[in-house]
Amino acid sequence: MRSSRTRALRVRTGPVWAAALPLVAGALALGAPAADAAGHDGGRHALLGTKPLWATSKTDRGATADSTGITARVYLAGRDAKGLAGYARAVSDPHSASYGKYLSAAQVRARYGATRDQITKVTDWLTKSGLKVTGTTNRYVTVKGDAAAAERAFATDLHNYLKSGHTYHAPSATASAPASLADAVLTVTGLDNAPRFARHHSTQLPPPSPVFRNSGPFSSYYGSRTDRGLPSAYGHKAPYAVKGYTGKQLRAAYGAKNWTGKGVTVAITDAYASPTISRDAGKYAGRNGDPAYRSGQLSQVLPEKYSHIKECDAAGWYGEETLDVEAVHAVAPDSDIVYVGASSCADDDLLDSLGKIVDGHLADIVSNSWGDIEANETPDVAAAYDQLFQQGAVQGIGFYFSSGDNGDEVAHTGIKQVDTPANSAWVTAVGGTSLAVGKRDAYQWETGWGTLKATLSADRENWTGFPGAFSSGAGGGVSKTVPQPFYQRGVVPDSLSAVALKGAMRTVPDIAAVADPNTGFLVGQTQTLPDGKLGYDEYRIGGTSLAAPVIAGVQALAQQARHGVAIGFANPAIYQRYGTAAYHDVTDHPLGAGRDLAVVRVDYVNGADDSKGTTTSLRSLGKDSSLKAAVGYDDVTGVGSPGAGYVSSYRP
Repeated sequence: MRSSRTRALRVRTGPVWAAALPLVAGALALGAPAADAAGHDGGRHALLGTKPLWATSKTDRGATADSTGITARVYLAGRDAKGLAGYARAVSDPHSASYGKYLSAAQVRARYGATRDQITKVTDWLTKSGLKVTGTTNRYVTVKGDAAAAERAFATDLHNYLKSGHTYHAPSATASAPASLADAVLTVTGLDNAPRFARHHSTQLPPPSPVFRNSGPFSSYYGSRTDRGLPSAYGHKAPYAVKGYTGKQLRAAYGAKNWTGKGVTVAITDAYASPTISRDAGKYAGRNGDPAYRSGQLSQVLPEKYSHIKECDAAGWYGEETLDVEAVHAVAPDSDIVYVGASSCADDDLLDSLGKIVDGHLADIVSNSWGDIEANETPDVAAAYDQLFQQGAVQGIGFYFSSGDNGDEVAHTGIKQVDTPANSAWVTAVGGTSLAVGKRDAYQWETGWGTLKATLSADRENWTGFPGAFSSGAGGGVSKTVPQPFYQRGVVPDSLSAVALKGAMRTVPDIAAVADPNTGFLVGQTQTLPDGKLGYDEYRIGGTSLAAPVIAGVQALAQQARHGVAIGFANPAIYQRYGTAAYHDVTDHPLGAGRDLAVVRVDYVNGADDSKGTTTSLRSLGKDSSLKAAVGYDDVTGVGSPGAGYVSSYRP
């Protein structure tokens, strides 16, 4: 199965994702040393969350050598962190008098950005500690030096710890900054060096990945082709999976009508950059009925060089960019698209890409199809992410993140958990559905995306092990670290949001769209063919990495319907429409209780051709691990998927 993967490297020199929670009340209340409510401990200001949870006494392997090299990034708090969080909420809340009163990027810097005096004092502190400043921006100061200097600067010892069979260094206690810099330093990343991958050193990118193709037979629309000779499932014959939905079908399903996203810009962030994206996107549009791209409609903002190419599987990100670009254009064909590529899948590099969008206000809508599990999230990096998300909200920029492709993550990690940064209270988490679009592009139904797989027996008489094992599904559930945001109160059931000893917490997702690769989107990409040559090919793809750009495209339509006025951070408005005709209320049994659904899928054994034969399997729909799509809000599809009235509900 080729489901689009949520990915991102968390290399602990600025790991990939940690959504920042610093400025959400109570979000960073992780174990700090004896300190007051502001994080002060005598003459020091605690940088909460900088000691990772895996750095325990049981895994401690002793002090890190003083000469060990350290590269760190000190994020700046800016002028008024609490004021930023407060205004981000007010400007996004339809019930607030400040709703929609956005600031420009320059106004945000002037009101909330770091001052020259703060930067100077932080630089002096780090330099006097023996660290070398290697870079300074309006967001952070980067430094390098040895472990001894880092220990002096941050008043903590670095120890070596065993993690997943490898040894990494990390602070043995919460790092801190001088109390006099409490209003200047937000957090520090890089004091631990454990790699983290947000799933997906030369400056030369590798060639595209080996070709992936879907075998037929296919349905052209849901239910159009069924093999009556195959075994029944759930009391009926299941149809073949669709070849892959196109823009026309998705626009019909999600109420696009005559809106096209004209006048709206959508940004996309991923790591690296496909060297053939312009050619592929243009060819795909021409072959599949989407309008041709205007000159300059698709643009890219790329770094000067790339890193972590092997660790991040750089070529694997080409398909992610291709999917995102083609999906946005398919749903909102007149919107401008700017792709902002990160130099790697590490947190600091992804943060830099997001920072470019915010600082330059490159778009009002930002689609992000990458992530990691919450267990890998550390509050230090989370703080840096949330600061960016809040600055974006104040400017009228909304961030959309895929919720993950492993359901409740138990089958993947052994622990029930959500993904990040989708768990942030400041982003729109996009869940996934299985979509049925019928004849003449008529919307039929959706289930929550969750797949059980059973293979056809050798005698073709039954589905072996029916209904089969869980293979993939939309991410969702409740965060263990992020308190429930105001917009979820009264909508998300207590049974879903409550965490023992913590009360109501952030529940994921917020909204959903097609994600199931068995009812997925047709994408076109240059790949490495079996003979070693490069060639364009098309295949069906899915994952919440599809759902996120689809929702971003729908939001572009809604912003156009709003006469171009930015929607900004969309969650308050999304929940305000809960329970209305704006949404399809998605359930796992749309045809009635007890009526389960499935599709038949045929795949090449080698993923490319029939030289090794094919396999036939039954893919049950609406079976997402322990998560259930039910009437009302649920932790697979949130408030539902956009209905026929969603886009028009934004008209003034």
